[in-house]
Amino acid sequence: MQSLITSVLLASLFSAAVAAGCLPDTASVVYTKTDSLLEEQLISRFSKNPGKDGGALVAQIGREFLNTPYVAQTLENGVQERLIINLRELDCTTFAENCLALALAARSEKPGFEQFINELEKIRYRQGKRNGYLSRLHYFSDWISDNAEKGLISEPASGFGSPFNVHVGFMSGHPDSYPVLKDYPDLVPLMAVQEKLISEREQFFLKKEDVRSNEDKLREGDIVGLTTTVAGLDVTHVGILVKKNGRIHLLHASSTLGKVVISEEPLSEMLANKKSYTGILIARPK
Repeated sequence: MQSLITSVLLASLFSAAVAAGCLPDTASVVYTKTDSLLEEQLISRFSKNPGKDGGALVAQIGREFLNTPYVAQTLENGVQERLIINLRELDCTTFAENCLALALAARSEKPGFEQFINELEKIRYRQGKRNGYLSRLHYFSDWISDNAEKGLISEPASGFGSPFNVHVGFMSGHPDSYPVLKDYPDLVPLMAVQEKLISEREQFFLKKEDVRSNEDKLREGDIVGLTTTVAGLDVTHVGILVKKNGRIHLLHASSTLGKVVISEEPLSEMLANKKSYTGILIARPK
């Protein structure tokens, strides 16, 4: 019931934004010929033998992007929120989204570029519907909840994690850090309403001190957000879990190293070595 009420409220917010002229036409999709060729090559390779485990396929596809350049804010293209497809340059979130979309497309009845576009849009936007800047799932906790409702992922930490109690509000609190919110201040109170709804949800995470003892419950292909002490944020980084020498590591687009890499140290040690990390939110591909 709460989910239905939330959906109705958000739909009314979007309608109000459209009426106010804040959300222009959103029909366009942006990509290059290189992006479509890369997608076709990956889909051709993995659709022939997609396997039974969706997470394992996500991890396999993720490894294909090793050394791909890290580029931030590739989705920030204005309030109209065109669907950006960029497999040549990735940030931590677009890396995870593209891998999941490619896996879903490869396992579909009609694998191909059009299916990939559909899957990516479904993953990236609330209820799978692109309707301006506010329809994008900006917070990872919101991304997990929405994609779980769509049946694309599950939330395994609900079975072995701890309650995740965090108040998101960074975007509405720092609108000057986001070009669209800075240019369209009427969107800021609408974002604040979204943040309030996100903060009221019940979710679970795995505390960083519990990651090592729960590695047997983690799987290759799990998509994780690294939770943080930064006020107003839920996570500050996203990646895909992979196994290396029997341990769980993070496959991710690293801003520090400037490319997609597998962490040198196991995830539990990576978390322990940075004070601002508190644990992980987990999304398991179905």
